[in-house]
Amino acid sequence: MTSTKPSHLVLALVVDALLVAAFVVVGHYQHYRSFDPAGLLQTAWPFLLSLVAAWLLVRVWDQPLSPLATGTGVWAVTVLLGMVIRFLCTGSGVAEPFLVVATALNFATLVGWRLIASIAAGRARSGRAKR
Repeated sequence: MTSTKPSHLVLALVVDALLVAAFVVVGHYQHYRSFDPAGLLQTAWPFLLSLVAAWLLVRVWDQPLSPLATGTGVWAVTVLLGMVIRFLCTGSGVAEPFLVVATALNFATLVGWRLIASIAAGRARSGRAKR
């Protein structure tokens, strides 16, 4: 899918940011049983910063809904760079179970939503073509 509609780009930005934030909120709550804003921010910023870097490196604006060309790159950069930033800048560890959960969950969300959206956009396009 090579859609470059402005609405798809806005959708990708909002959904990616919400999914990374949800990953952080759920994970933080599972460990600390709190929604402390300072703690959430401490946990979130490495991953949100890495999401911005992923967007720039992957050039999301070219194919915002592509699960393969865009989703996998956004996922890989967000998780890898997020873990490195978390380790180097916050002093937080990167335990193996956390790495596995973060990798799997972010793959399912950052690639998965694009797969669903690209199928839906393709069906909508083919429905318009049949009219």
